[in-house]
Amino acid sequence: MIVSDVMTVNPITASSTSTIFDVMERMAQEDIRHMPVVDRHELVGFLSDRDLRAYSFELMLEAPESAKAKLKKPVSDVMSGDVLSVEPETDLADVCDLLIENKVGAVPVVDPVEGNLVGIVSYIDVLRAARDSL
Repeated sequence: MIVSDVMTVNPITASSTSTIFDVMERMAQEDIRHMPVVDRHELVGFLSDRDLRAYSFELMLEAPESAKAKLKKPVSDVMSGDVLSVEPETDLADVCDLLIENKVGAVPVVDPVEGNLVGIVSYIDVLRAARDSL
């Protein structure tokens, strides 16, 4: 089985200039835990709920007005910029290894020719595929 068999296509994305607050709100509304950051169709970062929880914890130590101002900062301040990604034809076993070795819950899927984001594959996608094959 390969990534394109199980990935979520057209994932919800943010731009690097989106505010941290807007991204937190969108992730909560959509009930998602990972969000690729894309500028001009190019993957420039990746954001997880873990990144946002860590940032939120820091904000709890701030004065309310200071915390509010920090939520207006661009998401590029908290995203991971060195993004692991896979291609649609990547074997699912390799994705499992990547998720385990790097202790991440999802990776973006990038077209090898165009270089643009085509999907996202998470541990949930992998577990669904495993369940369906049982």
